[in-house]
Amino acid sequence: MAARTADVSRSTKETRIAVSVDVDGTGKGEIATGVGFFDHMLDQLCRHSLIDMKVRAEGDLHIDDHHTVEDTGIALGQALSKALGERRGITRYASLDLAMDETLTRAAVDVSGRPYLVWNVPFSSPKIGTFDTELVREFFHAFAQNAGITLHVTNLHGANNHHIAETCFKSVARVLRAALERDPRQPDAVPSTKGSLKG
Repeated sequence: MAARTADVSRSTKETRIAVSVDVDGTGKGEIATGVGFFDHMLDQLCRHSLIDMKVRAEGDLHIDDHHTVEDTGIALGQALSKALGERRGITRYASLDLAMDETLTRAAVDVSGRPYLVWNVPFSSPKIGTFDTELVREFFHAFAQNAGITLHVTNLHGANNHHIAETCFKSVARVLRAALERDPRQPDAVPSTKGSLKG
């Protein structure tokens, strides 16, 4: 079977991003964005999806973290879409309720070629340390748009904002892992009556 790997580079006046992904990896990550909490979250995404990821980002952190986080989401999404190609043989759909201490977050994905994000995740504080909590949504919006996936994320219970953010990344990781698995019953088929999952 063809390797599901891709490299993407993105350079603007605000950021320089280089990303590599291997969909059929073991969850190894080499992450360095200059944003500590974001690195921790990307490590969770990598580890629990089993997608090997290398992410290097240099951004205008003297302004804030926004451009670095959003542009990393863009590049990762583009890399995933490129690695999947025609999306032949994938399971396509997955959903999961993920628990972490007091927190419960639900994620559902359709690797459809049609980008959409439904986001129902309230945070009780604008910051986790120095990280803006609103950037969690910004990342997933950029990622879903550029990966060509429909993604729903809903926090059902939670008090600790770190836990809420972490369950978002872990739950999305786990549904990606399931949805991107090769379906042994139709290893060469595009799982759509349209015959295409490119939008």
